[in-house]
Parts: sequence; C-alpha cells; structure tokens
Amino acid sequence: MDPQELTPKRIVAELDKYIVGQAQAKRAVAVALRNRYRRARLSGEMRDEVIPKNILMIGPTGVGKTEIARRLSGLVGAPFIKVEATKYTEVGYVGRDVDSMVRDLVEAAIRMVRAERIEETRAAAEAAAVERLADIIEPATRVAGSSAPDNVLSALLGGQRGARPMPEAPPPQRSEELENRRERVRQELRSGFYDVRMIEIDVEEPQTVITLGGPQMEEMGGNMSELLGSIMPKKRSKKRVTVADAKAIFTQEEAAKLLDNESLKREAVRRAEEDGIIFIDEMDKIAGGNRVGAGPDVSREGVQRDILPIVEGSTVITKHGPVKTDHVLFIGAGAFHISKPSDLIPELQGRFPIRVELASLTKDDFKTILTQPKNALIEQYRQLLATDDVKLTFTDDGIDAIARLATLVNEQTENIGARRLHTMLEKALEGVSFEAPERGGSVVVDAAYVEERLADIVKDQDLSQYIL
Repeated sequence: MDPQELTPKRIVAELDKYIVGQAQAKRAVAVALRNRYRRARLSGEMRDEVIPKNILMIGPTGVGKTEIARRLSGLVGAPFIKVEATKYTEVGYVGRDVDSMVRDLVEAAIRMVRAERIEETRAAAEAAAVERLADIIEPATRVAGSSAPDNVLSALLGGQRGARPMPEAPPPQRSEELENRRERVRQELRSGFYDVRMIEIDVEEPQTVITLGGPQMEEMGGNMSELLGSIMPKKRSKKRVTVADAKAIFTQEEAAKLLDNESLKREAVRRAEEDGIIFIDEMDKIAGGNRVGAGPDVSREGVQRDILPIVEGSTVITKHGPVKTDHVLFIGAGAFHISKPSDLIPELQGRFPIRVELASLTKDDFKTILTQPKNALIEQYRQLLATDDVKLTFTDDGIDAIARLATLVNEQTENIGARRLHTMLEKALEGVSFEAPERGGSVVVDAAYVEERLADIVKDQDLSQYIL
C-alpha cells in the first residue's frame, strides 16, 4: 500500500478489519506510523532531529496489544519483532543480552528483503531451473559448457596475478533440430507434463550451524558458520525426487545465485533503522515496584537500565553491520496489574511518552470478535470443517451463548481476554471435529448445543480452571 494513502483514518480503518474496539490505541499507533511518513519527507538536519514517539500500551492479556502492533507493521511492510522483557537479564549474568532484540530485527529485515528479491528474480530463476531440468530429461540437447578451472585456489582468489586472461570462446550453438527438441521439452516442463516423473539430482546439503555454547555465543557461531560456508566448497549429495520437487529446488538455487547479498544486507539494515518496529511485551514484569519481601532481582531494574540505551538510540554491532536504533519505533506493553508504569525507572518512562490504556473485552466485544473481523473465528471453523464436507451453522443464540460463557469464565478464573474464545470453541466443537471425516452433513450450533457441552464445565470452577 502506498504510504501517502495511509492517513491515520485509513490506518484505523484497516486495523478495524482485524481488531475489535481499542480505538485509543489504534489512533495512537496510526499517528506514530503517519509521523514516520512525515519525517521521511523532511530534509536536512530536521529529519535527523525528529525521533519516533514510542508507545506504552497498558491492558490485560488478550485484548489486542500484540495484534495491533503486528497488523500495523504488515500495513507498510516494516520489519517487526516481538520480544518479552523477562527473557533478558542484566549484563554480567547468564542470559540473552538486550542487544539481541536489534539483531533479531535485522534478521527479520533480511528475510523480508530476501523474499522480495527472490520474487523479483523468480521468472529468471524458473527459466534457469527449466534449463537444468531439460539437461537431465533430454541430455542429447545439452550444450557442453566451459570446464571448471584446474587450479581451485586460483579460482577462489580470482586467478594468478599477472596471468594473461584466456580469450572467451564463442557460445556453443545447437542445430535447428536439437533446438526444436529442446523447446518442446521446455514447454512440457512448464506445463507440468513431467511433474510426477522421478529423477536423480545433485542438491546442496544444508549448511551446518556451529554452536559454541550459550546464548551469548549465538552471534559468534553464526558469523563463523557464514565465514566457513563462503570459503569451503558446497557439499552436494544425490537425491531422488519428482520433477516438480526438482523444479522447486533448482528455482531456489538459481534465485540464490541471482541475489546480490551485499546490497540485500544494506537495504535490510536501512529498513531496520528507518522502518523497524520492536514490540516489547511484559514491561510490567521488569517494573521495580515496592513489593514486600522482594530482594534483588536481576531481571527488573537491571534489565530496564540495559534496555534504556537501545530505546534512547545507540549503535548495535550485528554480523550484517552496525545498526542505529535512533529511529526504530518501540512499542511497550504490559498488564500492570501489580506494578504501575510509574514503577519503571524515570529515564525509561520518558522514552515512552505516549501511553494508551486498552479496555477489557465485554460480552458484546466477544460476539463481534466471533463474527465481524476479516479472520473471524467462526468463519475459520466453518471453512476448516467444510474441507471434511461438514456444513457448520451458528445461530445468533449460539453465538450469544459462547460469548456469555466466555465472559463468565474470564470473571471466575483468570481473565485471558479473547483467547478464551479459542478454548470455548475448541471444547464445544471437539466432537464434531473428531467425527467430521466420517459423519459429514450439517451441524447447527445453537444455545442448547453450546449449553449441553459447556454448561457443566463452566459451573464447576475447579474443572473449568483446567479445561477452559
């Protein structure tokens, strides 16, 4: 989608397709995203001076905090990662350091850009894959290529210094008859004529990742594997596959050859720096708070102080190059039941100037979640069971019963928000899902159907804690 068309109102409208309610949070992230577009249109020093206004979302689990951030990144194709603040530990202790969130963001950007580049080169890669398959299926039409260099070391180093370059030989030509046969094979390969035939091909073996032990050594191990992989010759092995599978394997290999890894890395780092979004969940778990009997805890204030320079803006060294976090958008989130946002250290509070509170979901919200969003749960179950020829029909009173019972269980036990609907529907439709391949036909889910399967469990609070 064109960024110019993504006005705040349009962004909120797109988020409304998937997330029910939470208008305040949607407005906040919409403005933050639009400000990125506005900053990109600035020039000179002012562009560097404008920093993103990070957001702190406050609300119970299952109300849409993560989904808002994930859908937001998807609208503009921005690199996005979600991390839990509790998995980091203070520097000096065993555990992941906070810099790893930036490295993870760059890896997400690398995957995104690589997928785009592969899609751009897919036509050329598929054509090259068809040529390789044609060589296997009709060897007689194959044209002999140039032989490999005798001196492997010279090939790796780009040839001996001062050596006279060999004159290029003219490309070999096929006779008209062979060219016609070759073209016929190409057409048959493209049409899928040979898809089920089994052939033997040479494939590259997956690169072995060197693990040096401990989460702190992940980056070093990855760098070592990449370095050795670029120096050592690729290991290949024989494999029997169908022509259809061989076409997919060859297309992937040919696409990798067409990629310019250096420009890919540069673009990925640029996107991570300019467009990246890092969602830090469970911020309330690292808030200090005045807890009775609480001793020193390395996963609280120490982690806050380690996160602070990343959020403030610093340079993190990754295997793809240095990455500045000055313009990365950080979205923090937490329930803050026990602690409060004011329990965070003042410096970190100041780096999350926009705070929005997400409301708990009501029965009416549950009914809307079940039916209205683009990925509505009821529609998911309808289509899933339709694959086994079961027509699933939900009546209005059946939907009302599911929403009412989900609200009741959330009130009686732990409030897990909309995630409760998944457990309710799974339990209510367990029998149908189990018997669907054999029974087929139609199933009507009304209030009586739901009550029959869920009422007893809901009434028994001890049982509902385990089942629902």
